[in-house]
Amino acid sequence: MEKLVLHSPSIPTPTPQQQFLFHNSLFPSFKSRTPFHQTSSYLSCITTTRRNPHFQALANGDAEIVDDELSFLSLTGKPDRNLALLDDYESDELDFDSDPNHRSGYVALLGKPNVGKSTLANQMVGQKLSIVTDKPQTTRHRILCICSSPDYQMVLYDTPGVLKKEMHKLDSMMMKNVRTAAVNADCVLVVVDACKAPEKIDELLEEGIGDLKEKPPTLLILNKKDLIKPGEVAKKLEWYEKFTDVDEVIPVSAKYGHGVEDVKDWILSKLPHGPAYYPKDIVSEHPERFFVAEIVREKIFMQYRNEIPYACQVNTVNYKARPDAKDFIQMEILVEKSSQKIILIGKEGKALKLLATASRLDIEDFLQKKVYLEIEVKVKENWRQDEALLKNYGYGGQIRVL
Repeated sequence: MEKLVLHSPSIPTPTPQQQFLFHNSLFPSFKSRTPFHQTSSYLSCITTTRRNPHFQALANGDAEIVDDELSFLSLTGKPDRNLALLDDYESDELDFDSDPNHRSGYVALLGKPNVGKSTLANQMVGQKLSIVTDKPQTTRHRILCICSSPDYQMVLYDTPGVLKKEMHKLDSMMMKNVRTAAVNADCVLVVVDACKAPEKIDELLEEGIGDLKEKPPTLLILNKKDLIKPGEVAKKLEWYEKFTDVDEVIPVSAKYGHGVEDVKDWILSKLPHGPAYYPKDIVSEHPERFFVAEIVREKIFMQYRNEIPYACQVNTVNYKARPDAKDFIQMEILVEKSSQKIILIGKEGKALKLLATASRLDIEDFLQKKVYLEIEVKVKENWRQDEALLKNYGYGGQIRVL
C-alpha cells in the first residue's frame, strides 16, 4: 500500500529508538530477513559500537542522540582489520579468515557517465546495489559494494560519472567523491564505452588518481562489447593498449556478465594478502533507508524526462520496521521549482501514484516484505547549490544511518 501526500502535513519527530534501525540494516543479503548484528547500524564500527556505553544506552532506550555526527557513517577511510583489536568472540563472529593466502582490498570504479560502471559493479557482486537507467549521471553517491568468496574480498567503490563541466555545487561534491574514492584503492578500474570512438583517458585519470603520489595498478575495461562486431573490439583493444597509460585492457559485456570473471582475476592479482574487512555475508555498508531512496530515484529517472530526474532529491524521512506488520516508510521528494512539483505529481496525482506503486513493488521485492509507502513532494529552491544541505543528504563522503 502506498499513500500520496500532496500537501504538507505535520510529521511527528521519530524517537531515538525509532531512528535507530535494528531491522536488517546491515544487509546479509537481499533475500534474508536476519540482520548480521542487532546492536549496531554501523557496519565498519561493530567493535567500537559494542564497547561504546553511549551506543548501548541508546540501543536500550536510555539515552538520546546528542551529536548529529553519530547519525552518519564515513565512506572515506578503510575499517581497521587488525585482528589484535578483536576478542575471540568478535573474530569468530566477523568470520575473519586466518588463511595466509586470503586476499582483500579496495577497488575504485571510474568512468564517464553512462558507460556501465554500476552495471559492472552489480554483476560483480551478484546483486543489484547501484541503480541503473539509460540516462547519464544516474549514480550520485559513492556506492560501496562488497564482493566476497572464501578466498577473497573485493570492496568496490562505484562512483559517479566524471563530468567535464560542473554546473552545481552538487556536481563539484560528486567529483570530490570520485577523487577520494581512489585514495584508499589498491587498484583502479577505468570503464569506457566500446560503442564510442576510442579517446584518451588522461583527463579521466587526472580527475580520479591525479592527486596520488603513486599511481595504483589500473585496468581499462572496454564495456558493451556485445553491441559491436568482434573485429571492432579487436581494433579498439589495440588502440587503447597503445595510446593509454594502463596496465591491461579487458573487453566485457557487463550487461550479460561476459568477461567479468577475467576482471575479477585481474583484481585478485593486484590485491594484497590479508583478512576480510567485512563479514563475508555483507554486500554493502549502506543501510536499508539509503537503498529505499535509491529505488524511488531510479523510478523517477525511468518515468520522467528532461530536467525533472536531475532536479529531484529523494530522502527517507522515517523508516519503521514492524516484524508483525507492514514496514512503514515515509519518503520525501525535493524539487527546486513549483512547476517541477506539478509535473512530478501530474493531473489529479496520477503520475505520482504511478511512481509510488512502481517504487513500492520494487522496495517490497528488495526487502522481501510488504511495506506501507508514503511519498510527499516538496519544493526546496536551489537545493543543489546548498553545501550544508548536500552534506546532510550524504554527498560529503558520509551516509546517514540514523
